[in-house]
Amino acid sequence: MCGIVGIVGRSHVNQTLYDGLTVLQHRGQDAAGIVTCDQDKLYLRKDNGMVRDVFRSRHMRRLMGNMGIGHVRYPTAGSSSSAEAQPFYVNSPYGITLAHNGNLTNAAQIGEDLYKTDLRHINTNSDSEVLLNIFAHELQRLGKLVPTEEDIFTAVSAVHARCRGAYAVVAMITGYGIVGFRDPNGIRPVCFGERETEDGPEYMIASESVALQAMGFDLIRDIAPGEAVYITIDGQLFTRDCAPNADYRPCIFEHVYLARPDSIMDGISVYKARLRMGERLAAKIKRVWPDHDVDVVIPIPDTSRTSALQLAYNLGVKFREGFIKNRYIGRTFIMPGQNERKKSVRQKLNAIGLEFQGKNVLLVDDSIVRGTTCNQIIEMARDAGAKKVYFASAAPPVCYPNVYGIDMPAAKELIAHGRSVEEIQRLIGADWLVYQDLEDLIAASREGNPEIDQFDCSVFNGEYITGDINDGYLEQLEAARNDSAKKQKVTQLAVNSESIDLHNAN
Repeated sequence: MCGIVGIVGRSHVNQTLYDGLTVLQHRGQDAAGIVTCDQDKLYLRKDNGMVRDVFRSRHMRRLMGNMGIGHVRYPTAGSSSSAEAQPFYVNSPYGITLAHNGNLTNAAQIGEDLYKTDLRHINTNSDSEVLLNIFAHELQRLGKLVPTEEDIFTAVSAVHARCRGAYAVVAMITGYGIVGFRDPNGIRPVCFGERETEDGPEYMIASESVALQAMGFDLIRDIAPGEAVYITIDGQLFTRDCAPNADYRPCIFEHVYLARPDSIMDGISVYKARLRMGERLAAKIKRVWPDHDVDVVIPIPDTSRTSALQLAYNLGVKFREGFIKNRYIGRTFIMPGQNERKKSVRQKLNAIGLEFQGKNVLLVDDSIVRGTTCNQIIEMARDAGAKKVYFASAAPPVCYPNVYGIDMPAAKELIAHGRSVEEIQRLIGADWLVYQDLEDLIAASREGNPEIDQFDCSVFNGEYITGDINDGYLEQLEAARNDSAKKQKVTQLAVNSESIDLHNAN
């Protein structure tokens, strides 16, 4: 999961890019990068860390130009090397930089083809660099000294023909413009908007509409599956459908957990979708447990708050804030190692005892991934004096790994993989556990945009919509994502860092 942004403005865009990435910080807290273009010169700054830490005043002063792209990143499969911070750059043709959100499921095969057939070298393990080189190669094959919008769209069409998986992309062609495009299934989100100035229109591409809104841009629409948007350096806008067999299937987990509630994504208000999740979950509780004895509904901050509020209202039960969150601790499902995750949960949340003492409490979370977090939170609720602790998930059981750009754990580390609800209930220590039904989750999102017939629900049903995921791929993914592999990578990064420090000291 990452956040991308691209801007073609009428004056320097460095501050707007910085502010846009800050709004998208929830999509990636591992690394950040910005590259700007001033006539035919590029200026790049990227490194590990939060946006506020990567960019200092001296860096911002160097990021000159009226056109640029930016990226915030989560680590992939435990990696947090600054070498994989984006945007990436290739000098031929024209000088192209690219930032990407998603995952190419055929990256290994394409990477080999790039070397053997296209004679291009890949310097990192990032599929984003693979994607960049494919786009650059397809553009170079056209042999134009000055690329036109037709050339851009032809190259994007060739990218769609070669790439499988999920990808939302912004790419900047030095001196010419910015292009944004989306995979033919529209799995990962991206939208674009316009802002009027005295000197003419400015355009912005971003992962979520909230970034446009915060920067004063009006949302035009989401980029459609397989579509490309090209904005020239002088502010001309061109769009084209570049995939003949596009099939709209956006990732429903964006609505559950990833996106900000104030975003409009694929025409769907994330906030309203989460309200409807709460309504439908409340209806299920009434149906399966009509004589419940819940005294109070308490959300696990922050993502579940909207669903929990509506659930409490529909149940006719008090809604209370029972946990205070330390906002400086990262999301725990991506952390390597059980000990690290357990420690992080205790640091991240603190219970307000008055809301728990002597009560039957229904805790509501957006989803349950490993189960580590909810197990610890249930213990905290009991320690705070709760009489009984019930648990509700606004999403169905997460049973399968994500292959489309969310670094979820290996299947065997998912608590719901191969287990019944009763078994999960015992493992997390709840007195009762209820999950949202998948059909209700889909209905809650689809109500916001009936034109979307299907969603990518692979983490819930194991149906990988690109059709190229087999047991061998999942085995390789598990080898990269399990806790031991992540610990090994973290250890190696520490060793490499120490070696660099010693070298510098000598």
